[in-house]
Amino acid sequence: MIAYHRNTRLFALSILAFGSAVVARAQTAERTVWSGTYTAEQATRGKAAYAANCAACHGETMAGIDVAPALTGAGFLNNWNNTSAGDLHTRIKTTMPLNAPDSLSARTVSDIEAFIFQTNGFPAGDVALPPNAAMMGGVKIVAAKPQG
Repeated sequence: MIAYHRNTRLFALSILAFGSAVVARAQTAERTVWSGTYTAEQATRGKAAYAANCAACHGETMAGIDVAPALTGAGFLNNWNNTSAGDLHTRIKTTMPLNAPDSLSARTVSDIEAFIFQTNGFPAGDVALPPNAAMMGGVKIVAAKPQG
């Protein structure tokens, strides 16, 4: 009888440990730009902000001009694949526009980033990109759409 209770207790503890591991993994699952990390409305605001602040250097179609890199297609993805949306936000916020670095508000930068994501074919979602690079750190920019 004692062995039965001990085995039952071990089984219950095993189930609890397994369930906790599954929950922990689900809570720390990495999000990607394929998860719908911006809203369509945010990308619309970003399109206007891009035209006003970025197009002169990066081009109307984001293809890049002279030394300004492309913000769409292979040029963008080669530079930013496997980095975070927070990394991109920080880069834009602190270095752009070239003639007035760090002059754009964090919200404007998030809107521009949403427009960049939209232009690269990443889907919109129900929640806007936050105007804070640290809050975007868990959103990974990946070129290929994850399976599943």
